[in-house]
Amino acid sequence: MAVTTTATPPTAPAAGGASAATPPAASGRAGRRLLTRPAAVAGTVVVWIAVWLLTRGRDTLHLSGAQLTPLHRWLNSVNDSVGASRNSNPLFLYFFNEIRLVIDTLVTFIQGLISQPAHGRPVPILGWLGVVAIVTFVAWAVANWRVALLAAAGFVLFGLQGLWQESMDTLALTLSAVLVSLLIGIPLGIWAGLSNRFNKLITPVLDFMQTMPTFVYLAPLTLLFAIGPASATIATLIYAAPPAIRITAHGIRSVPESPLEASDSLGATRWQTLTKVLLPLAKRTIVMGVNQTIMAALSMVTIAALIDAPGLGKTVIKALQTLDVGTAFNAGLAIVVMAIVLDRVTTAAGAKVEEAQSAARPGAQRLRKPLLIAFGLGALVCAYLSYTYVWAAEFPSTIDLGSYLSRAATAVYDWAQGDVSRFTGAIKDTLTNALLNPFQTFLTSSPWWLVGAVVVALAALLGSVRAAITAAICVGLLVGTGVWQDGMTTLASTIVATLLTMVLGVVIGVWMGRSTRADRIIRPILDAGQTMPAFVYLIPFLALFAASRFTAIVAAIVFAAPVSIKIVADGVRGVPETTVEAATAAGSSTWQTITKVQLPMSRKALTLAANQGLIYVLSMVVVGGLVGGGALGYDVVAGFSQDSLYGKGLASGAAIVLLGIMLDRITCAAAERSGGGTTPRYR
Repeated sequence: MAVTTTATPPTAPAAGGASAATPPAASGRAGRRLLTRPAAVAGTVVVWIAVWLLTRGRDTLHLSGAQLTPLHRWLNSVNDSVGASRNSNPLFLYFFNEIRLVIDTLVTFIQGLISQPAHGRPVPILGWLGVVAIVTFVAWAVANWRVALLAAAGFVLFGLQGLWQESMDTLALTLSAVLVSLLIGIPLGIWAGLSNRFNKLITPVLDFMQTMPTFVYLAPLTLLFAIGPASATIATLIYAAPPAIRITAHGIRSVPESPLEASDSLGATRWQTLTKVLLPLAKRTIVMGVNQTIMAALSMVTIAALIDAPGLGKTVIKALQTLDVGTAFNAGLAIVVMAIVLDRVTTAAGAKVEEAQSAARPGAQRLRKPLLIAFGLGALVCAYLSYTYVWAAEFPSTIDLGSYLSRAATAVYDWAQGDVSRFTGAIKDTLTNALLNPFQTFLTSSPWWLVGAVVVALAALLGSVRAAITAAICVGLLVGTGVWQDGMTTLASTIVATLLTMVLGVVIGVWMGRSTRADRIIRPILDAGQTMPAFVYLIPFLALFAASRFTAIVAAIVFAAPVSIKIVADGVRGVPETTVEAATAAGSSTWQTITKVQLPMSRKALTLAANQGLIYVLSMVVVGGLVGGGALGYDVVAGFSQDSLYGKGLASGAAIVLLGIMLDRITCAAAERSGGGTTPRYR
């Protein structure tokens, strides 16, 4: 799921080619400026190539896989000293350890309810029958009977796959992170909705949290809280809290003025206005924020398996590391099913809130209350049975659907590797040799100072002086991390993946923007794509392309494409219909209308799509390191598994952050320069 906003189109051009409010002389100057900037960018690239021909291979800051810099060794020593003083240093004893204890207690409590043996029992408090019954009842109570059936079928499927405990561990960590995220996020969101000053203060913090790739949270958190469920939960709530804050604030700020004026005229206090007017009217939006928080938490919990978070993510990671596609597919399917169930329940709950606010039928409400009581009593009976009897506590193993799914996925993988590999291998080799390898060689063999100068120049030309200053700082810090060449390899893969993402975004986005039927068909597919956690994208492409950089790139494209497609479609749809009709009446073909009218007038949407595509692609970099992506992604993963590479992994995570900030600031500045306004986050 993603929060989408329609890009505001620029003013339609008048018949003479200039805006009706723009004098001809100003229009001519603007035209010359638009011609000058692309020429300056092209000139910068030409100079780059010319200097590269003379200096290639010099000052590339090459570092081999096992080689460490003084910074990396110092970070290793910090990690060792922190581990040695974790139980003696007052900062840990009275602060970090206490936070870890509270989070661990919460996670252990929820695990004891549904996934792990508790209170001396060999099984959890609630067995599978009780969990299925309660989940079904809650889904029916907050949504409808169709969603309740989907929830029941989804949770039963976990048991049939042989993944009941792993699924419940994932659910326990997700619920723990969501509870803490909402306890923090909703009050902060209300505050940001009520206070302009606080909203301006917290927005850059949320921007930074959402720009930073998810894996980067993990290494510093393990330094402070050690590996385990507590670190995983804290990392998850850091990732999941921003949507709750942003969307709650948006809901509060979107309440119409008339109810507020009526409340003031009746003498209501600020607390009464908040609880009786603002929160009830913003309820549907807040529920949507809960949905976004749950989906973000589920995505991050699976990734946090790298720091020993229990659940389905750990199963997927182990399977990917051994290229066991069958097991990875089985666990990945469980993740997708859980994501769909949680998404449908919370989405339907939001729709139900809206229905409740518009008068529902009294007869239906009278019938619903006794049904709720009856089903609630039935769920309690099932919970008692699951607490008392082993058959209702441990999922029966008579049907092992998981082994069939694993074998089927392995058979498809073997078939793809044998019969389809000639076709997919040709695609991989063509794009790798024609596009990825030359560009990567160009970046990695360029002197670091040349790349830095070009990046700063492009930031100034495409964005602003502020963006150029930010880029210069990021380049300097990137050199300081000691992983410059790996950073350039990652940058090459990111830019290639973003270019291919934009090709998909423009082609499919224009199609959706021009055709209502295409939008109705494609948009649910894009919604489903945004619902799936990042790990799941790797599995089918691992079967098609084997473990390689290209596999990581394709997975990143599929992960990033939905948001770019939606933004482009919204931009094209936002072009005034009168302008399109005027172009058609003037004899323009479909191609001319698209290229001369709709795409130019959607320039801001295109720049925004490139920005969000870059950020989403970069967030998949470390995940791609699990399937041969190499470079910074591999360094981060290796840092989790080898103590001697912890410092290098932490520096590589910082390098990913720096690349993300640099690219985000440049593309945001370009978006503002092309159309004005700020760049929203599509999360």
